[in-house]
Amino acid sequence: MDTAVNVISIRSQPVSYYLRPATLWRSLWGHRDLIRQLTWRNVLIRYRGSMLGVLWSFLLPLLMLAVYTFVFGVVFQSRWPGRKTASIGEFALTLYAGLVVYTLFSETLNAAPQLIVGNPNYVKRVVFPLEILPLCSLGAALFQACIGIVALLACEVVFTGRLSTTLYWFPAVLLPLLMLTLGLAWFLASLGVYVRDAGQIIGIVLQVLMFLSPIFYSIEQVPAGFQAAMRLNPLTVIVVNARNTLLWGHPPEWKWLVATGAASFVVMQLGYVWFMKTRRGFADVL
Repeated sequence: MDTAVNVISIRSQPVSYYLRPATLWRSLWGHRDLIRQLTWRNVLIRYRGSMLGVLWSFLLPLLMLAVYTFVFGVVFQSRWPGRKTASIGEFALTLYAGLVVYTLFSETLNAAPQLIVGNPNYVKRVVFPLEILPLCSLGAALFQACIGIVALLACEVVFTGRLSTTLYWFPAVLLPLLMLTLGLAWFLASLGVYVRDAGQIIGIVLQVLMFLSPIFYSIEQVPAGFQAAMRLNPLTVIVVNARNTLLWGHPPEWKWLVATGAASFVVMQLGYVWFMKTRRGFADVL
């Protein structure tokens, strides 16, 4: 792909410079065209060579929804506590809403440790804005998640005959997830250069985190003594509020969501600082 890459400075800057939100914003906005092109390339690479191409983005969410419905709704006879109906369809939608959120998070972080290691030419041969690579990876995962959400809403209409009345609040729920994921992706992309086991470690951590988040169960099913501790997990707050807004017609839990958003912003800013201060050593290691 022929892409004009703007020359950027790799001169060392003090930490205070990168701690300014305006610095982060200017960097990403200045490379917005390159970010868009690389994000779309990442989407296309996923399905390169397949007969159906990007159509798989629509088919895979529907297939996974059918699989989870059969396994948890038919085989295990699971139902979501506190819902108005005990239908398999409602349970499947509830489960899938949590999985869409978690998949966006885990897919980006699983790929992060290899983003720099897997693109040594960007480090050694050209002056390239390496900080956009985690964002492009997140953008490709977000594209897939949006397809999943469209499939979720379509199935919601089929199963319940309606859409949630608080659907418009979902972007407010999604924003903390994007900031948190991007900040951790910056950190892991840098860490993956210096610690080659980072990919294996993050895979294990994400598996554990999946079961410590209320994806396959309701937080109300957790013993009361552990519920407050679980809400310290940002994914818990995001998953719960995604279901509230996408499916159940409830407004977000603003107290928890605002706190999670503030913490996610801090993680994003610190992840950017870490990446920019450690990137000068990438070429030496690679």
